[in-house]
Amino acid sequence: MQTLHEAPSRDLSRGGEEEARVPLSLTFAVRNGRQSGTSRAVRVFEKFEAKIYHLESRAAKAPKNLSDDDLDFFVKCEVLRSEISSLVNSLKRVAENVKTHREERALWFPKKIQDLDNCHHLITKYDPDLDHEHPGFADPEYRKRRAFIAALAFNFRQGDPLPRVVYTAQETATWTEIYQKLRRLYPTHACKQYLDGFHQLEKYCGYQAGSIPQLQAVSTFLKERTGFQLRPAAGLLSARDFLAGLAFRVFQSTQYIRHSSSPMHSPEPDCCHELLGHVPMLADKEFAQFSQDIGLASLGASDEDIDKLSTLYWFTVEFGLCKQNGSIRAYGAGLLSSYGELVYALSKKPEYKPFDPEVMAVQPYQDQTFQPVYFVAEHFEEAKSKLQKYALQIKKPFSLHYDPFTSSIEVLDSPQKVKGIIYYLKDELKNLCQTFEKLS
Repeated sequence: MQTLHEAPSRDLSRGGEEEARVPLSLTFAVRNGRQSGTSRAVRVFEKFEAKIYHLESRAAKAPKNLSDDDLDFFVKCEVLRSEISSLVNSLKRVAENVKTHREERALWFPKKIQDLDNCHHLITKYDPDLDHEHPGFADPEYRKRRAFIAALAFNFRQGDPLPRVVYTAQETATWTEIYQKLRRLYPTHACKQYLDGFHQLEKYCGYQAGSIPQLQAVSTFLKERTGFQLRPAAGLLSARDFLAGLAFRVFQSTQYIRHSSSPMHSPEPDCCHELLGHVPMLADKEFAQFSQDIGLASLGASDEDIDKLSTLYWFTVEFGLCKQNGSIRAYGAGLLSSYGELVYALSKKPEYKPFDPEVMAVQPYQDQTFQPVYFVAEHFEEAKSKLQKYALQIKKPFSLHYDPFTSSIEVLDSPQKVKGIIYYLKDELKNLCQTFEKLS
């Protein structure tokens, strides 16, 4: 067997502009390949300036005329999209059994937790520097402060200590007003999982009026309970980048606070939304797994599927409701960090629909005012099961496995990799069975 590897590259067209190259795989047979047949086939690729990065040949399985010189070829290359047909037709003149397989270029996604350093693309439509409707647009001091805190996030690299922000008296006053008003509402409006997490945060993590918690303390708290950790974010991240973090049990959290003129509403995520809305739920193991499942489903997904997953996230993690003890309670962070919408969502004025990922993924949503529709889960186990079933329908050319020991993603592209995971799970199951027998 002979093989040839060459790194893929991208060419410029004769006009000086970069033309789109696409991956292409071919198999073909060459008669008298050990003599002149191979050189004729190679010249075809040269003619069309194909960039070959894998070429493999072997003796033909069924050589014609019993000649040992007949060869089968497998070639992976990159070629200009407009010239694929001409290349294949030219190859058919000098080779036999020419078959092609077009490959779509795989979307990049993080495979190590350190790769999240590249997942920081922002959506700027609500940025106070650009959005004339933002409460802080006309406040240069607020915008300057926002830029300073955003720079802390932009300069952060995985493994660094989480940035510490010394909050001003005005920022702390805004936090206190929000904290006290929402805290009075939680016992009658928040789900049990949220209340449990919130009380633990007050007991062990310094949650209180008069002091904005620091990310490092909160991240340490979450890591000990569910394996989640925090990472600073400069603003509203793109859906793909934000969801990618969840796959590694990393929640990307802003550190700035909303403008003091609008304490009960923010057009974008801020530390009140993150710390009061999201963190208490991430302290629940079942909900933490639910969040990670959405993140894992997003890795390598198409733009269309990312849109659906982000909408699904919107109606669950942000604005989800559930049934508990015959009543409807909130578990969505967008509700639990917004006094007005939390009251509205449980007022029976909006429309309630049953939890159905297929419907939720395409449901129009509102990001400027209260939601007209909320989806209600019977319980988290049902929601997690239905989400996992939905994720399996997302078309990808590969399967993924998260390794919690190395905080990395493994692409399961061989039976050996799958067997390795199965063997590990068998050992774990064996240990659990033995422990169960001892306790019985």
